[in-house]
Amino acid sequence: MLAGCGVAFAALLAVAALAPLPFAVTEPGMTADVLGEHDGSPVIRIEGAETLPSAGELRMTTINATSPDATVRLADVIGGYFADDRAVLPRESVYPVGDSPEEIRDHNEEQMRSSQDAAVTAALGYLGRSDEGVEVELNLSDVGGPSAGLLFSLGVVALLDGDGSGGDLTGGEVIAGTGTIDAEGRVGAVGGVPLKTHAARDDGATVFLVPRDECSAAEGNAPDGLRLVPVETLEGAVDSLRALASGDDGAVPAC
Repeated sequence: MLAGCGVAFAALLAVAALAPLPFAVTEPGMTADVLGEHDGSPVIRIEGAETLPSAGELRMTTINATSPDATVRLADVIGGYFADDRAVLPRESVYPVGDSPEEIRDHNEEQMRSSQDAAVTAALGYLGRSDEGVEVELNLSDVGGPSAGLLFSLGVVALLDGDGSGGDLTGGEVIAGTGTIDAEGRVGAVGGVPLKTHAARDDGATVFLVPRDECSAAEGNAPDGLRLVPVETLEGAVDSLRALASGDDGAVPAC
């Protein structure tokens, strides 16, 4: 009887190991400097206004995930759970809409377009330049979703206004971050923050702007040498970057 139970249990484990599971395996993705170029074109193109140069960078961050139609098995889940550079997430948290790769891609592209529109509106509103006829074009077509909104807004502010006193908003540093943004400049949470901190550090960032609600997630796996700065609004993010650029560390919040 015991031998039969053992065989049955082993067979059950074998089936479980081969069965597809409703998870996605994620890892750090690419970063892009919104003040620079991507694939040979400026990420932010501004017409109708003078722009300021920057010696530093503002890097938006991404994660890579297994495709929506990929088969994720038990071994993948276990391996991702114990890895520092990967994470296993419920599939619906990575791909919340759509059943096919095409539906998901279309949804992510629409989210990116809406996020870009909100980012420009928030930046021009913050600067009081909504009615001046400044034209802003954002070009980062191969990245989907809304999580670059904050960095797009900061990029527009940096190019049009610098630190507000003729200086560089980045202070010559490599600044990275993540966060959605709405037209009023409110910053929202995103997914995959711990992985994004590693992508940022790998590409030279020393400061990472993180939605305040995700400070705990970021702290749990942040790489050495990366300073976490919580943000709730575009105004707060700009204030923190100005303080960092001026050396006023005491005015910069921390997770």
